[in-house]
Amino acid sequence: MLPCEGSGLGCGAAATGWEETFMFIDEAKIRIKAGDGGNGCVAFRREKFVPRGGPNGGDGGRGGDVIMESSERHNTLVHFRFNPEYKAERGRHGEGWQKTGRDGEHVVLKVPVGTIVYDAASGERLYDFSRADERIIIARGGRGGRGNQHFATPTHQTPRECEPGRPGEEKVLRLELKLLADVGLVGYPNVGKSTLISRISAARPKIADYPFTTLEPNLGVVSIGEVSDPGHLSFVVADIPGLIEGAHQGAGLGTQFLRHVERTRLLVHLVDVSDSGGRPDPVKDFDVIMGELTNFGAGLEDKPMLVVASKIDAANEDKLTKLKKFCTRKKLKLYPISAVTGEGVDKLKYAIGEQIRELRASEPSLPAMEAPEA
Repeated sequence: MLPCEGSGLGCGAAATGWEETFMFIDEAKIRIKAGDGGNGCVAFRREKFVPRGGPNGGDGGRGGDVIMESSERHNTLVHFRFNPEYKAERGRHGEGWQKTGRDGEHVVLKVPVGTIVYDAASGERLYDFSRADERIIIARGGRGGRGNQHFATPTHQTPRECEPGRPGEEKVLRLELKLLADVGLVGYPNVGKSTLISRISAARPKIADYPFTTLEPNLGVVSIGEVSDPGHLSFVVADIPGLIEGAHQGAGLGTQFLRHVERTRLLVHLVDVSDSGGRPDPVKDFDVIMGELTNFGAGLEDKPMLVVASKIDAANEDKLTKLKKFCTRKKLKLYPISAVTGEGVDKLKYAIGEQIRELRASEPSLPAMEAPEA
């Protein structure tokens, strides 16, 4: 079997061809089977002038492994949803003249960076792919059986025993993808998150004037300064689909969306201060979303946060004033913007960049990760 190349939708980029028909998939269950080992062979040397040739049965080949490898070319698990079973090749059987069977071909499964692999039966976390090009053996092929040449002794010179190949490992795995981004945009539906990410990056998410326009996370890369500039900075922003009250319990697919915020360094909380959303109290909106982040139970409420007063081109001044007073009292940084007209967007982008630079500098450098050998 050839390695599974798969293909995923580009978050924040236009998909082409058949990929347009697929959604962003961040969960999948697959069954994998490593190859069985080949059987050992019973054979004896038979040639002219050698009337009592000894045993010369060869060993069976080793079964192929199932290998997983993280790849930046993939950012969804859609290829596993439509092809959930993978089996490595078994080893060839041994032959006469001490010929060892050929080893089985490995199967390589490409997964996006950020994928966590669980054993579906026990719930044990097997591996967390946090960086690109990590490679592990997730199921080992069976050892080949020994041929009868190994069973000869001075008192048993014509053995007819051999070993069967060992079975390869078989597992059912649950794959879960958590996006790796520096910044997560959170807030109620239709507060302008998609418009903002389209303003500050090359991402082109679907934008429309109704709630839940965004049904899947979008990623965008923001660049500040020239690449050749020593002070150049780039970071990844994730547009998380809108949250509603009860999201931590799954309302509006909230639990599926919230886990994509877990690995972000910084949250940018958008609050609508116009009358278009139909919600009269921006402070209550803020508190509801913060309650959902707290109740999710992953420490999301403790992440550094910037607050954005969105849609100031159509702002209700009372709402804006109330939000400003609240942020002052809570010592939160507030950035009024209009993603439609561009007002305040550059100031926000540079503020995010400065915060990301500080957060990266304060993080301890991670030791090199030692993945199981593949």
